[in-house]
Amino acid sequence: MTQIRPMTLHDYDAVIALMKQTPGVSVRDADSRDAVGRYLERNPGLSFVACADEADGIVGTQAAHRAIVGCIMSGHDGRRGYLQHLVVHPDHRRRGLGGALATHCIDALAALGIHKCHVDVLKNNASGADFWTRQGWSLRTDIDRYSHIRGGNANA
Repeated sequence: MTQIRPMTLHDYDAVIALMKQTPGVSVRDADSRDAVGRYLERNPGLSFVACADEADGIVGTQAAHRAIVGCIMSGHDGRRGYLQHLVVHPDHRRRGLGGALATHCIDALAALGIHKCHVDVLKNNASGADFWTRQGWSLRTDIDRYSHIRGGNANA
């Protein structure tokens, strides 16, 4: 049985390990423990993890008898919501878990009065693009995103 609950900083190691083993997900310096801690503190109750019993086929990655098999982070700028790092372990895909994680974020953002969300998908992440399209999200073609990296660190 899989349970979805709010993400805490105690989940960091398991979440990062899951992200690092997932094709199409980029882990950068901005995903450090300190940075994630600041993100979770700034956006309380808006990021979630999915935990499964060891009997569900994943050996526990935490001291408890539940393993993190999915995660999603979200936040907002006061007007728009931003979903990031939706990851579901391959053994738990195609069961509605990714959609359920996204819905938790969207519902939590809506409770704050935020009704429009964005998600960025790397161009080389075809499975991510397919997932969001199946969920009813629309690819924006009217804007381009530009980034500035202070100090020039390409992995910022």
